Amino acid sequence: MRLTNEEQRVGIYVDNQPIRPEGVTPDTPLNALNLNWTERDLPERLRTRHVHRLHPYLGKFIPQLAEVFLRKFFRVGQTVLDPFVGSGTTLVQANELGIHSIGYDISAFNVLLCHAKTARYDLTKLKHEVYDALERTRIATQHGEQLSLLEEPPALQNYSVVDSDYLREWYAPCALQELLAYREVVETGDYEYKNLLRVILSRSARSARLTPHYELDFPKAPQREPYYCYKHRRVCEPTTEAFKFLERYSIDTLRRIREFARVRTDARVEVYHADSRTAALPPVDGVLTSPPYVGLIDYHAQHAYAYHLLQLQDLSNLEIGAARNGASERAKQEYVDDIVRVFRNALSVMPSGGWLIVVANDKHRLYPQIATTLGVEPHAEIVRHVNRRTGRRSTEFFETVFVWRKP
Repeated sequence: MRLTNEEQRVGIYVDNQPIRPEGVTPDTPLNALNLNWTERDLPERLRTRHVHRLHPYLGKFIPQLAEVFLRKFFRVGQTVLDPFVGSGTTLVQANELGIHSIGYDISAFNVLLCHAKTARYDLTKLKHEVYDALERTRIATQHGEQLSLLEEPPALQNYSVVDSDYLREWYAPCALQELLAYREVVETGDYEYKNLLRVILSRSARSARLTPHYELDFPKAPQREPYYCYKHRRVCEPTTEAFKFLERYSIDTLRRIREFARVRTDARVEVYHADSRTAALPPVDGVLTSPPYVGLIDYHAQHAYAYHLLQLQDLSNLEIGAARNGASERAKQEYVDDIVRVFRNALSVMPSGGWLIVVANDKHRLYPQIATTLGVEPHAEIVRHVNRRTGRRSTEFFETVFVWRKP
């Protein structure tokens, strides 16, 4: 199917109202895809439904965006590839629609999170394991009244040896011992669903750090004194405990897994911890992905607590477009070269006529060059105004959905 000139037009919509994702079909023209949703059109509870909020993750695209392009360009029983799988948005949405999916990422944490989101669970057994791990941690860490920030919990002084400077720096002693106790329970226990328990631990560790509540996304330094909290608009105390988060997120995780279980299908989901520039990819029908943006986020660093606590393999040296590398002309060229390698690898296992859908904040206008180098057929660039974001990050920006086809 070759698109008409009318379908290739950018920003001129046949209907000024934002598109309803569930109404998109293969016959929906591209110029009907008004993706500029407002909070009223798409409230946060829908953008973060079921397992999409299983764990916070910076830089992910919203599930409705993935849904629109999966409905438009893929069919039930086909296979979509996401070579930058991130938090697994493409995989989860593809499964809901009966589309098989395969994801790759060099981040061990991302792969862990995707496995936890997309695994099939015996809900009764899962509930037992989640509450069993919680109760065993409660028993191991009973210490009476809440402790001060620097006070060691007497019963736990010798509970575990901490060999991480990061953990000692970013957690109050009581909070750290509770996190270590939960880790010990999970790793030594006879649990089938350990990946999900590790995600609960990671999410709790994120919240229990010695950081102001409004700096959870980008913490600058450990906060050890009371501070004025811009999030809560009052003076807050640094966090000294972690068990309350383990308890809260255990309950929330069970709810989200149950919600996803009601809408998931039998479509296959595969996730691999590998570099998609060089991985031996299986045959796929097309690609839907949101690559890292050049010089914006250090993906391993945003989950540093998980890498230290779960002792995950750190491959941060392989990140594409890492913030620490900046956005110099050299960095941008290296980014282009790496993205080309990834997509060239993907195109090699796609059929002629397969679609490659790329969501990118292309403020440096690198993707037209990438398309030319790859030799793909550009069919459209759909610009989306991102004006609603969760957390305290309210900066607006524009991202572009590039619609390419393999000749």
